[in-house]
Order: sequence, then structure tokens, then C-alpha cells
Amino acid sequence: MDSAAKDEMRPTLSPGPEWPEQERAEQLARGAALKWASGIFYQPEQLARLGQYRSREVQRTCSLEARLKSVMQSYLEGVQTGVWQLARALEAVKETREALSQARGLLQGMSQASQPLQPLREQVAQHKQLQALSQLLPRLRAVPAAVAHTEILIDAQQFLEAYVSLRELEQLREDTWALLGVLELPVFQGLDLLAEALGQAVEAAAGTAGKLAREDPALLVAAVRVAEVETGRTTALGQAPRDWRQRCLQALQEGLERAHFGSPLLPVPGALAEWLEALRVALPVELATAEALVVPCCPPHYNVVQLWAYTLHSGLRRSLQHLLTGPELGAADAFTLLHWALHVYLGQEMMGSLELGPEADVSQLEPLLTVENIEQLEATFVANVQANVAQWLQNALDEEVAEWGRKQEPNTDSSGSYYSPLPAIVMQILEENIRVASPVSESLQRRVQGMALSELGVFLRSFSDALIRFSRDHLRGEAVAPHYVPYLLATLNHQLALSSSVSVLQLDGAASGALAPVEAALDDLQRRICRLVLEALLAELQTLFAALPSRRWLSSPELLESVCKRTERFCRDFWRVRNPMVQVLLAEAERAVVLQYLRALMQGRLVCRGADERTQAAERLEHDAAQLQQLFLGLGLEESAHCAPVLLALRKLLNLHDPALLGLEVACLRQQFPDVSEDHISALLDLRGGLSQEQRLAALSFLKAGPPPSPCADRRALFSLVPAPAPASASCLRSGFCAAPLSAE
Repeated sequence: MDSAAKDEMRPTLSPGPEWPEQERAEQLARGAALKWASGIFYQPEQLARLGQYRSREVQRTCSLEARLKSVMQSYLEGVQTGVWQLARALEAVKETREALSQARGLLQGMSQASQPLQPLREQVAQHKQLQALSQLLPRLRAVPAAVAHTEILIDAQQFLEAYVSLRELEQLREDTWALLGVLELPVFQGLDLLAEALGQAVEAAAGTAGKLAREDPALLVAAVRVAEVETGRTTALGQAPRDWRQRCLQALQEGLERAHFGSPLLPVPGALAEWLEALRVALPVELATAEALVVPCCPPHYNVVQLWAYTLHSGLRRSLQHLLTGPELGAADAFTLLHWALHVYLGQEMMGSLELGPEADVSQLEPLLTVENIEQLEATFVANVQANVAQWLQNALDEEVAEWGRKQEPNTDSSGSYYSPLPAIVMQILEENIRVASPVSESLQRRVQGMALSELGVFLRSFSDALIRFSRDHLRGEAVAPHYVPYLLATLNHQLALSSSVSVLQLDGAASGALAPVEAALDDLQRRICRLVLEALLAELQTLFAALPSRRWLSSPELLESVCKRTERFCRDFWRVRNPMVQVLLAEAERAVVLQYLRALMQGRLVCRGADERTQAAERLEHDAAQLQQLFLGLGLEESAHCAPVLLALRKLLNLHDPALLGLEVACLRQQFPDVSEDHISALLDLRGGLSQEQRLAALSFLKAGPPPSPCADRRALFSLVPAPAPASASCLRSGFCAAPLSAE
């Protein structure tokens, strides 16, 4: 097509309206040109070049107009070409629409024509199925025999051959499905049951993997290969996948648990130690078997050793949890289980054995016993041990108490001290239980230590109660003990032995005050025994002190000599008590005698009738003080512990000739013995006699107005333990005959 024809076919473009901004653009251009020109030709000498500038601008203007015309011409030609192409495309679309309408009419006609052929098509499909069946008929006839043969192979545990036969049958079924569609032939109905039977046989073999690895590893390898091949196979359309690998692993775990933790294998009460010992031997052997024999029979991704270790650990953990939810274990079983789980199980003789590979490490698994399990076992063990310890200590105490009524003196050791195995038995029982618990755990050791201290405190209270009953029965005459005091002294040795050995119950790092209750109970027991000994001493001296003071006492030393003889005879067995209790007993005995002496002086049974009797009483006090000091020095009492010098202080009060100085003497007595009271001074003044009411009041006023006594830490109470007689009525406080009581002869 020539250019003229093209021009004829192109549509003509009618001139449009002028550009609305054209006038404004021209104005702006003129303004810019004037501004430029005024700047160029501002100076007169530049006007000579006006022509050159004019011609240059004319040329530039012409060039711009030519370029604009060219651009506009190209733009208009492109627009004309596009409009022409759109017109041609519209014509082509119309032609295509007409062709599609004709084709739709033809297709509708063909569909109506093909409907009579549908029965023929169905007949053709049936003919093809019958043709396929005729071709597969020889193979289909052999299916029942192949199924029976496969069952025989499964029963004979020929897994590989059985699996090959099964796969051939399943492939035949898939081919039949491909030819016949979804039609299921009756001959294949038992094929799924056959596959399940093979799967169960493979599971059963995996469940006895350890045994097969030792006896028939080829059978185990065949079972694992069948499971692996079947797991990796893509199943036919509509058939659920068979994950025989997972079934094998699960069967393997169940078989391991059943072999070691089945119901018949769980321990009966009392047989836990044997069961744990059997596991200690069997589990490492099982892991070693898995590492040496089962690993070569399985693919690497089975992680056989880890699987074995995890399965055995989990099964053992579940068994122990089941065991702990049953009847409460005894002390022996609880201790055995704690020690086994915390030390033996992960030790080198079992799961931490160097013969096992690193894959068998079970230390990263959850603990065999939970914190609650450990606390439950510890509480069970401590409760049972506490009951046993209480019974043992009570039996030991009963045997000891039975010894107190013997007609023989207590046994003595090589040093001559009274001796009994009771303290050693008690400490051995307690220490042995703490020592037994120490290898298990620190918490159990501390629990047992707390129990031991508690039971020792209970034992000491029972021991003290038994002593009270023993003393009461003896003093009442219900069960007189021939050697009452020696057995009391023997119990002091028991207390000393317990006090010296109780520190072995203190654990390293335990609280410093853990032994404080026991030590306090031991101190109470010591004081109680000393009190019982002193009560026995005072019971012997009571009749002698009943005659003191008296006229006979003033004239003769026989009364105190009798006191000293009985006291010496009573204290002769004190040396059979171990130090330092000998000094304590002697000091308490001397103090008890002095207190009884003071108590007798305060009773008001004697009033000196003159200066001679006062001098006589003062000399008697001096003589008695010296005699008591000599007595207890001879018994071994240290001189610094004597209380008899108090009699010398009273001697000064009685021997004072000038009543006006009584106040100073009373004040001096108060300084020496701060616990002396006004009633005590009044009783002593009554004993002195020969004082008027004014002199008594003056002396007592010094007691109130005098300086307070100087503090002294080593002073022991004396007068505060001596009951003072009640003051007489006001009418009897006057001097004279009424003030003088009847003297005791």
C-alpha cells in the first residue's frame, strides 16, 4: 500500500481549540525577552552589536519552530496510526465473535448426536474390563494359594519372603484397581488381614529384640528390614499408610519394660532389696547387649543404645512411682530405695559404668525419684526409725531401772567409778542411725539427726521420771532399794557420759543451737539427781538437826560430831563419780549441811540467857565451822567452795559485847551475804537475847539504811534458801520475860 493510500485511509484530525495557556506563555516569553535585552543593551557601546543579536535570535526562533513542527507532525501521525489500528482490531473482533457463534452451534449439534452412542460406550468399557479380567484370570486364580503360602511364611517367621509375597499380592490388587477402577474383587478381601498379621509378627520379633540379637540376629535383621521398607513405601490411592517402624519401636520399648518391669516382676513387701540388686545386674547387661549385638542389626537412625537407656529408665521410673503409691514401705525398703536411686543407679557399677558407651548416659533424663518422692521416702524412713529407736531406748531404760533395785552395788570400771553400759548403748543407737543415713543424702542425715536429738530429749525426760518414781517408791517404803544412793551416783556418771558424748550428734555445718535443748535437758537431769542425793543426805541428818541448837549443843560437840560422821559415811561413795561432778556433789553436800544448820538456828528453839551463853554459842559456832571445814577438806572439797565460814560471821554477831555496835555488825553481815533478810537478822537477834526493843530496832535500821552490798559474781545464795520464822506479835517484841521463849533441853 502506497503512502497516498495510507493517507486516504487515515482519519483526518479536525483542528481543535487553541491552547488556553498560549497567550499567557507568550506574555511570559516576551517579558523574559525584554528583561534579557535590557540587561544586554544597557550600555550604549553594546547597541552596535544589535544586528548580530537580532539575526542570531531570528535563526534560533526559526530552528525552534521547525523542531516544534516536526514533533507535532510525528505526534499527529502516531495518533492517526493508532486510530487506524483500533478500527482494524474492532473488525477482527467482530469476525471472531461470528466464528465462535458458529462453532458453538456445531458443538451443540454434535452433543445431541453423541447421546445415542452412550450405551455403546458403556459396552466398550465393560468389554475392556472383561478383557483385563481374562488376562489377569490366571494370576487371580493363584491368589488364594499365594495368601495361604504367605501365611505359612509368616508363621515360619520368614519375614522377607512373606513380605515379597505380600507385596506381589498387593501389586496385583493395585493393577486390578487400575484396570477395573474402584471395583474390589472378593479374592482380595483377606489381604489387609494378611498384612496386619505380618505387621504383628514383625512387632513380636521387635519386642524380643534383645533375645533375638543373642539367639537369631538374622530374624531381627529381617524384621527391621521389612519395617523399614514398608515405612518408606508410598501406599496406593485410598490406602492408609503403614508406619511399621513406629510400631516396631513401640513394641521394642514395651518388650523391654515387660521383661524387666512387668507385673510378676515387681517386688513384694520386703523383697525390694533383692529386686533392686537384680536390676543392678540386669540393666547394664541389657545395655551392653544392645550396644554389642542389637546395634549392628538396626539402622543408625534407630539410636538403639539411647532408645534402650531411655526405655529402661522410663520403665524403672514408672515402676518406682507405682511402688510408692502403694502400701507404705518399711524403714529398710525406704532406705534401700533411697540409697539405690541416689547413688547406685547412676554409679560406676550400674548406669555410669565405664564399659558402656556415652550413648547410654541417663543422667540427662528426668530424675528417677522426684523431690516429692525423696521427701516421702525420707519421712517414711525417719518415722520408722524413730519408732524403733524409741522402743530400743525404752528397753534400755527398762533394763537399767530394773538394775536399781538389786541387792548389789552398781558395777564399776577399771578406775573404780560406777559404770553402766546404758550411755554407750544410747549413744551407739543414735550415732549408728545418723551414720547409716549419712551416705544417702545430707537432708536425710539432718532429718535423722533431728530425730535422734528429739528422741534423746524424750529419753532424758523418761530417765528423769524414772528417777523420781525410783526415789518416791524408796522413800515411801514401797520398793526399798538396798543401794539407793550408789545408784543415784551411778546415774550421775550416766549423765556425765551422755554430756561428754552428745557432741557426736552434731553434724558439720548444722546450726550451733541444735544441741541446746538436749544440753538443757542434761543439765536439768544433773540438777535433779543432785537434789535427790542431797534429799537422801538431809533425810539422814534430819533427826540430828532437830536437836540443834539446844543447851546440850552449847555444852557438848557430840551433836555436830554425829552430823559429821553421818555426812562422811554418806559422802564416801562420791569418789566413785567422775570429775568434775565430785566437786559439785561435795560442794552441794556441804552447802546443804550449812543450810540445814542455819535453818535450825532460825527456828528460835534457843535464846541465850546471858553473856556466858552468848560466848558459849559463839565458840560453838566457831568450833562447828572448823569441824565442817575439816570434814569437807578431808573429803576433797576445794577450800574456795566452802560455805561454813558463814558460821564465823554469825559468831561475831553473837559474841559482840557492846549492843550499840550491833548495827555495824549487821551491816557487815549484809555486805558479806546480800540475801540476808530482816527476818533472818531478827531471828539471830532472838537467838542472841538480852536486847531491848530500842536496840533491836536500831540494829535493824542499819540493815535498811546501810549501803547496798557490793556485787560479787561468785556469791552463792544461802539465807534466801533458809525460811525465816514469822515475826512475833507486837506485844511480844518487848524485852523481858515474855520475849524469852522456852529453851529446848
